[in-house]
Amino acid sequence: MQTVQAILGDAADAGVTFAPLIAMKPDLVFAFGPSESLCNLAPALTEYFPGIRRIGCSSAFAISSAGLEQSNCVVTAVRFDASSIIEASVRLASKEGSFDAGKRLGASLPRDGLRAVLLLGQGVKIRGSALLAGINEALETVVPVVGGLASRKEGYYQTWVLDESGCGSETIVALGLYGNSLRFGFGVHGGWSPFGPARKVTRCEGNVLYELDGEPALDVYRRYLGDYARDLPTVGHFFPFAMLDGNHEEIGLIRSMLAVDEKTGGLRFGDEVIPDSYLRMMHANTDKLVGGVETAAEAARRMIGGGDSYHGLIFMVSCVGRELVMGERVEEEIEVAAEVFGGEVPIAGFYSFGEISPTGEDAACKLHNQTVMVAYIDEIFDKG
Repeated sequence: MQTVQAILGDAADAGVTFAPLIAMKPDLVFAFGPSESLCNLAPALTEYFPGIRRIGCSSAFAISSAGLEQSNCVVTAVRFDASSIIEASVRLASKEGSFDAGKRLGASLPRDGLRAVLLLGQGVKIRGSALLAGINEALETVVPVVGGLASRKEGYYQTWVLDESGCGSETIVALGLYGNSLRFGFGVHGGWSPFGPARKVTRCEGNVLYELDGEPALDVYRRYLGDYARDLPTVGHFFPFAMLDGNHEEIGLIRSMLAVDEKTGGLRFGDEVIPDSYLRMMHANTDKLVGGVETAAEAARRMIGGGDSYHGLIFMVSCVGRELVMGERVEEEIEVAAEVFGGEVPIAGFYSFGEISPTGEDAACKLHNQTVMVAYIDEIFDKG
């Protein structure tokens, strides 16, 4: 497996910048970057990489081996020695079709030899949990599905996803990875610190939480935030909720608060809230957030059996809310993930409106908020 990466600010420079990637004769090209830059670059990707699988999405910040990119597109070319890949896409025009879109997408990927799926979806007009429920049902067996929802720096507005046909605002693309030579590991973690008691969800609808323990959710939230409540809803990124089971144990899912409704006393989250579940508030500790990246990367490393030498690709998706909280220290996320795999492995990815990953090796994929997902892709290939 070989990987070459380029950082591109102007599509006019594509011919020169892409030369090393073209020379490698890749099987796959990733592209992540600002909405306008990515859409402007899409025709050049088609021109210079005809017949090659191309996937990517808009992002508030792109991740490269050199660090965080705010203005440029990060393009990463991958050539496999023995593994094969299949790309599938669907269009989703409204949230209501999310489950069916997931089923269609999952059904488009042949099961024989399928080892993992990389998934990129539009960041708005989508019900991420419903999409993943559809994919899980269609795949029938537990196959690791990792990825994220597209984002943008300007806020929760139209996003773009790249597939073989170009950039689309209603696109969801999946890349199936096939073959016994593939090594694939993943991990997802938050690193947030809990505070306050567990409170039962007594009324919710979709991604809107109306009541906790019979009280308006907004009243409860304000009471716990104290003086911070004056900065709602922006401060919601700093105080997400952990979802708990009936025993008040964390289930590995975090929900980020996006908006408040003064009239109903409700809180709108990044994805669905489970009825009759329990929630506990979380707060940020930057050291622990950085530690969460290490936890996720170490889980991915253990899944592939560890080792001392790594020659693959780190694929990383982190939440845009983490960047807001971590500020100048956000680059440490990328550094820590790289260090777990020896510091020399190429890394590509983006900051998202939702992270996609199973919570464990034998679990179905879930949509997460305020977490970081780290995956490692490599091959074992004996040419003799």
